[in-house]
Amino acid sequence: MANILIIDDSRTSRRILRGILEEAGHTVAGEGMDGEDGYLKYKELRPDLVTLDITMPKLDGIEALQLIRKYDENAQVVMITAAGQKEKMIQAVKHGAAEFITKPYEPDMVKDVIEKVLRK
Repeated sequence: MANILIIDDSRTSRRILRGILEEAGHTVAGEGMDGEDGYLKYKELRPDLVTLDITMPKLDGIEALQLIRKYDENAQVVMITAAGQKEKMIQAVKHGAAEFITKPYEPDMVKDVIEKVLRK
């Protein structure tokens, strides 16, 4: 299974996502509380995969994605989006996002997306 870094400014979202990922057999290597913190944790932990919320303080998800991909062009990043963020999703794909998960979380969808990205 994979070591995963969760980057989200919402403690509740991180907790829910951690539960889904751990139930699926993955290890949550760490959590970032905003884009800047998440980028620094990525460099420190070098996880197999990152879940990255789009809307956050300091650095938003798009900016954090750009930094992570600049640091490691092979980084596997799954963006977390809320409904109505189509333009941000398009930007994220241009900057190398592997896939998307929408809030509110559907556990089976989360597991399927993570497995799909890890198989690439």
